[in-house]
Amino acid sequence: MPNENFFNLNDMSQGIARRLAEGLTARIFPGEQAMISVVTIAAGHKGVLHSHPQEQWGLLVKGSGTRTQGGEEIEVREGDFWCTPGHVEHTFQAGPQGATVYDVFAPPREDYRQAGSGFGDAEQE
Repeated sequence: MPNENFFNLNDMSQGIARRLAEGLTARIFPGEQAMISVVTIAAGHKGVLHSHPQEQWGLLVKGSGTRTQGGEEIEVREGDFWCTPGHVEHTFQAGPQGATVYDVFAPPREDYRQAGSGFGDAEQE
């Protein structure tokens, strides 16, 4: 796209690449006040239980899975979305078809402004 402020969800060449864990990759789109992360999770794979100070909104764009948040496991399907307050432990496990999750962080996570691996400087319990 000709404008640096326009992106396409399906264009895998866009965004800052991040390998979160085995079977979990993200493309990060940082702004001044918020940050978008498009996370692709292979079938049956799960992220690390973690927390961070930023508020995080998630939208399950494709697939299915289980959202663990604040000690509760919730089955989610395409179109479901959720809010995770700062400092609340959470993770996601993809269902049998895998999953694509669209996350919004506010304020942006400084540790996600560059390519890398892992869940960054997220607080580990």
